[in-house]
Amino acid sequence: MTLDDLMFKPGLMDGERILITGGGTGLGKVMAEACLMLGAEVYICGRRGGVLQETADELMGAHGGKVVPTACDIRVPEAITEMLDKIWSDGGALTGLVNNAAGNFISRTEDLSSRAFDAIANIVFRGSFFVTLDCGKRWIVEGKKASVISILTTWVWNGSPYTVPSAMSKAGLNAMTQSLAVEWGGKGIRLNAIAPGPFPTEGMSARLNPGRQQDAYQDMSHNPMGRVGEMRELANLAVYLLAPGSEYVNGQTIAIDGAAYQATGGNFSGLRAWSEDQWDAVKQMIRATNDQDRAKRTV
Repeated sequence: MTLDDLMFKPGLMDGERILITGGGTGLGKVMAEACLMLGAEVYICGRRGGVLQETADELMGAHGGKVVPTACDIRVPEAITEMLDKIWSDGGALTGLVNNAAGNFISRTEDLSSRAFDAIANIVFRGSFFVTLDCGKRWIVEGKKASVISILTTWVWNGSPYTVPSAMSKAGLNAMTQSLAVEWGGKGIRLNAIAPGPFPTEGMSARLNPGRQQDAYQDMSHNPMGRVGEMRELANLAVYLLAPGSEYVNGQTIAIDGAAYQATGGNFSGLRAWSEDQWDAVKQMIRATNDQDRAKRTV
């Protein structure tokens, strides 16, 4: 990504300090890069310390600035507090938080175990709330203004069969966004959310389109705009909500999906036609992807 991809003036985010959970890959990495390019100090966290370090080195090598990687399991409140203590001691309060860390996979709901449900809900729902709460307490005590963005999906409005733990968890974050926007808005703490449509990333494709990563998005005729999203488009929306100048935008969940939600519902209802053999094959592919991911974790 270059400055030509961004619609904002250089230096827009000078002095801003942004934490992006799940910032080592995918959408998190894209948002981290955009904030860095515009002058922010960026902190990225996740469970794969090596991946985070590679991302930080890559982004600083390309753009300069400051990207600090921190291995943190946001399912553990004590780990969050330890991470935020380090961030606050490294230059003061954050000015922005992006709740981007997530986990998801397609599955028939009757095939889920309690452990599989927790694998999603403990990151997306509980973890994002814990990070928001810990930051919020600090901002309130210090009298600081801040902006919080949560990365959701359009399923928060209509649910999604075959990704029920994610739909439930992200709907909870949607409720958090609207609730805390009112509760904390008078304190200068804004909460908004982004509901992206298809912005293909390696992690998303491997778990939501297993075995079809290469061709899953070739036919986008069902989307009114006939294409997937471009990363610069998501980055521009995230920067707008984080940067000075959008202070009156509060409590909103903004879809960026080419109107796919209005046209098709934007969810996985089409998987009702899958056979038993297809579901069995998908389970094996997702299990293999999870094993590869687990091997890279440092926390």
